[in-house]
Amino acid sequence: MSTERAALLTLMTRATRGVDHETAIDELGGLASAAGATVVLRAMQERASPDPATLFGKGRAEEMATACEAADVDVVIVDHVLSPAQARNLEAVFHRRVIDRTELILDIFARRARTREGKLQVELAQLQYMLPRLVGSAEALSRLGGGIGTRGPGETKLETDRRRIRQRVSALKQEISEVSERRGYVRARRKRGEVPTVALVGYTNAGKTTLFNALTGGDAVVSDALFVTLDPLVRRVKLPDARQIMVSDTVGFIDRLPHQLVAAFRATLEEVIHADLLLHVIDAAALDRERRERAVRDVLTEIGAGLVPMLDVFNKCDQLSPMDRDRLVTTAPGAVCVSALTGEGVRDLVDAVASRVAMDTERVTFHLDFTNDADRQVLVELHRHARVTSQITVGSQVTVEADVPRRLHNRLLRLQEIA
Repeated sequence: MSTERAALLTLMTRATRGVDHETAIDELGGLASAAGATVVLRAMQERASPDPATLFGKGRAEEMATACEAADVDVVIVDHVLSPAQARNLEAVFHRRVIDRTELILDIFARRARTREGKLQVELAQLQYMLPRLVGSAEALSRLGGGIGTRGPGETKLETDRRRIRQRVSALKQEISEVSERRGYVRARRKRGEVPTVALVGYTNAGKTTLFNALTGGDAVVSDALFVTLDPLVRRVKLPDARQIMVSDTVGFIDRLPHQLVAAFRATLEEVIHADLLLHVIDAAALDRERRERAVRDVLTEIGAGLVPMLDVFNKCDQLSPMDRDRLVTTAPGAVCVSALTGEGVRDLVDAVASRVAMDTERVTFHLDFTNDADRQVLVELHRHARVTSQITVGSQVTVEADVPRRLHNRLLRLQEIA
């Protein structure tokens, strides 16, 4: 299968004057590559405001169309969200497929989806994007025209397509709701087991999955590509003080992440919303690091996770000069610098996570009896989920002093009452 040749187009306006358009179009190029295209042409247009009909203005659009013809371009990718009318008008000018940033990201997600849940969520996002853009030509759908002799069954066909899409959207939402419900049961079991959950979040390609593997000893697929992880991965991790936590790897975020995707992936992103702690993995070597940080925080706020406790983790610190690294530590004193690839700083990160998870604890003394089943269960729970500071055993009697998570305290007291 031959690779499609793509042209990247972007518009600079007064409203986007503070944006680094070179970086933005580079990111668009990365997205195009992830979708399997080869970029052969890049073009920027500057104007006071977008043209309602063609975004770039008719004259400039025609110039770009000529350049695309000369470069033998197969698909034109616009780094903006196009209205249905703009997309139609541009295709009429370029005489080739024109897609916008949202459609490109949806295509990448469709390529990356592997599980049934991921495929359902991507299909829902695509249909929601497609519905307002569902139009047909007079030849393809015999749409109603404006003159004598042009009236026919075409509008019925168009409405039928729209109705089928709405029905499919409704069915997908129901299936995804069931998936979310099942995931909620699993999450409730974890909560009953009083195992804290730590979720990795961050900009796409920040190294979350590499760090996930470093923390869990797992072998999740790692790739220098965008949006490799679509479905959340959850693994159990044992902390140095013997307590256990659950660590989850989630889908990467991106600047201007399509709202259709945010809505469709809400079931997956619930792992983030209900986490006890978020690890915000940041590519320390990225030139536009601050923009990426803002993009992640914006998405977290959009999905309702803006108030979840968060620890900043600067990854790829091995790529920084000593001076840049010192500056980073000075400007973000509460953050942790790591290199998930080399393992540098990962132990410091584990200690920081253990400290943050332990913040909501209280020192409690338990008097237990080895001959009692419930007391033995309490001792197991203490060693699994609390930090035992001392343990004195005399015969079958044991006295344990431990820093116990407050949410676990009542459960242990109930176990002792059973005894």
